[in-house]
Amino acid sequence: MKDFRYLPGVSTLVLDTEACTGCGLCTIVCPHGVLAMAEKRVEIVDYDGCMECGACAQNCPTGAVGVTPGVGCAAAIINSWIKGGKPACC
Repeated sequence: MKDFRYLPGVSTLVLDTEACTGCGLCTIVCPHGVLAMAEKRVEIVDYDGCMECGACAQNCPTGAVGVTPGVGCAAAIINSWIKGGKPACC
């Protein structure tokens, strides 16, 4: 989702590559393909695509992925998808 953006460089997404075991759960649950497997570990491939929903962090068994859900405009974007129209935050 390279066309999906809110504000560049403001995501709270963090990744501890040393704690990553390479299970890939975060890549499966991320709705925007922000994370991807590389050399048996996860890497952030689209930092600004993160909508801070928290799915990656909640599914990481080692706590290697962290994000503060709700800081960005995830709720506004999801509501706009449900109700139609442009997100109030963008």
